[in-house]
Amino acid sequence: MAVFMNDAAFLKKGYEISLDKAKLDFEAIYSYLTTTYWAKGMPAEKLKIALENSMCFGLYHNGSQVGLSRVVTDQATFAYLCDVYVLETHRGIGLSKWMMQTILAHPDLQGLRRWSLATADAQGLYSQFGFTRINNPENWMQIHTPYKAD
Repeated sequence: MAVFMNDAAFLKKGYEISLDKAKLDFEAIYSYLTTTYWAKGMPAEKLKIALENSMCFGLYHNGSQVGLSRVVTDQATFAYLCDVYVLETHRGIGLSKWMMQTILAHPDLQGLRRWSLATADAQGLYSQFGFTRINNPENWMQIHTPYKAD
């Protein structure tokens, strides 16, 4: 696995990753996510519930929310990575890689049998961390009911 910038380098630049849900800026998160292809039309109440019931890795710059990664997990066998973003003005310096390193190293997420995610455009990022296309996709099933955009 490639080596990326360490915590100290980002902390020195005013960046922080925190799991403290009290720090989450709901309005900033909702404003961003409802512009994405994966969460367009999501009702605010649904997002509140999703954040409450997930491990939320908030990314902050000088105290302001600039990104998020959400992990839905039982902390024993499975984790689903979703709602990953870094605001455009903070991209290109390795923050998404730092978030991935932080998530995958979290003590409560060790020894899981399976990680899953869905992405239309970030396979390059996730493949650096061992994610691959699903083996035997014919074995996977889903119920998909997208939100209706307002």
